[in-house]
Amino acid sequence: MSDAISAAWQELELLPKPTLKALFADPARLEAWSARLDLPGGTVRFDWSKTHLDAAHAAAFLKLADAAGFAARRGAMFAGEHINTTEDRAVEHTALRGVGRETSVEEAQALHLRMQSLVEAIHEGALGETRHLIHIGIGGSALGPALAIDALARDEAKMQVHVVSNIDGCALEAAFKACDPATTLIAVASKTFTTTETMTNAMSALDWLRQNGVEDAYGRVVALTAYPDKAVEWGVDETRVLPFSESVGGRYSLWSSIGFPIALALGWDDFAEFLDGAAAMDRHFLETNGFANLPLRAACADLYYTRLRGAQTRACFAYDERLRLFPSYLQQLEMESNGKSVKLDGSPVDGPTAPITWGGVGTDAQHAVFQLLHQGTNLVPVDFIAAIIPGDSLDPAHHRNLLANCFAQGAALMAGKAAKDPARAYPGDRPSAAILVEDLNPATLGALIAFHEHRTFCAGVLMQINSFDQFGVELGKDIARAIVGGAAVFDASTEALLAEAGIK
Repeated sequence: MSDAISAAWQELELLPKPTLKALFADPARLEAWSARLDLPGGTVRFDWSKTHLDAAHAAAFLKLADAAGFAARRGAMFAGEHINTTEDRAVEHTALRGVGRETSVEEAQALHLRMQSLVEAIHEGALGETRHLIHIGIGGSALGPALAIDALARDEAKMQVHVVSNIDGCALEAAFKACDPATTLIAVASKTFTTTETMTNAMSALDWLRQNGVEDAYGRVVALTAYPDKAVEWGVDETRVLPFSESVGGRYSLWSSIGFPIALALGWDDFAEFLDGAAAMDRHFLETNGFANLPLRAACADLYYTRLRGAQTRACFAYDERLRLFPSYLQQLEMESNGKSVKLDGSPVDGPTAPITWGGVGTDAQHAVFQLLHQGTNLVPVDFIAAIIPGDSLDPAHHRNLLANCFAQGAALMAGKAAKDPARAYPGDRPSAAILVEDLNPATLGALIAFHEHRTFCAGVLMQINSFDQFGVELGKDIARAIVGGAAVFDASTEALLAEAGIK
């Protein structure tokens, strides 16, 4: 750790830890720690006033950012430099949204035009009558499309999309039962086009088509990959192969051809608005300095709680049924990106990195996990996400009650409540942040996702780790392949389980 970075952390550790009640004694607290961004799809309010950060913490975190080279590393990412050092790759998901190195933006635009042509051709019937798409992927190749489609394509989807990620055959069979093979397309989404789970599911989908009278099964397949030659070799016609750049990581790939099912379900215009909303957040992140930079502010709060207050988890609760998959999406984004134990130089990290991300949907979660949040012994920072305009056409009482519960939870976590009976007392002084969108639409959802991407990047920079590799997912997969191959010998427990299951 450099002397400047060490000094910044020491300064942060020595700062007083004020209570939320004391911080709100300042009448300027709300204005200083909340902000509105005007985005293509409407206004979004970011309120971090119910966290324990104050001006002294902000100043110390900015010293840390300077010492860690935050501005230079941010610039390097947008310039297309190889900041993913362990894999010697650029990190260019922002170029897919039109913000980044000029040549990469031009390449992304060309690939988007290719995808747009295929999407519009399918909508016009070029591949025959098509009512359903089974999208097969895993990790980022599935979570991003599933989130966007569930959030935005509930009412007037141009095509029904079924996202399948699990190799458990029950998941694929459920999709088969919902579809007519004669009017179904299969999208195979794999960066390398070798992912075991995805390719196994893809072969089963081809068998299903053939067994149900589809003569040219491969003619119903669209491939989404960074290795188009492998897709063609597998059997997909090159006109239905949609490539994307190798510099785009899986959990950042929904802006690329991995977003094909989103565009197919919503239509190209909505997908373009999705990109525009993310690009607006990109520009805010790139052009805004200091604590006015909202992803940086959020990342500093995250590090405050993990490094200085010992919080091991962070919760996200979406008070909007359309965002029920958002916590799951954040789990991969944050824990796969920053769940590391070594720094950029290969030395061990000197403190906690990513917290365990979890969450759920309000108001369901209030009757399950909020007991621990209010009266448990764990300190859990909470994010609340909600929309002002409802997604339903029912009695407005539904949405009023939903928002009332959302805002009440943040107020209750902060204020607490004294009682003579200890079992009925609430300690309070528990932190939360709120993101309130005017309307949930393609542009604001794109901005929300991009905000969290940049928040994750900021935390990685301040911790001096590489947020863009994911070697931790490989060991278990390697062992699984060894088990299937039948040649390896394992510990006694694993051998007994394999024998009991009849696998070995």
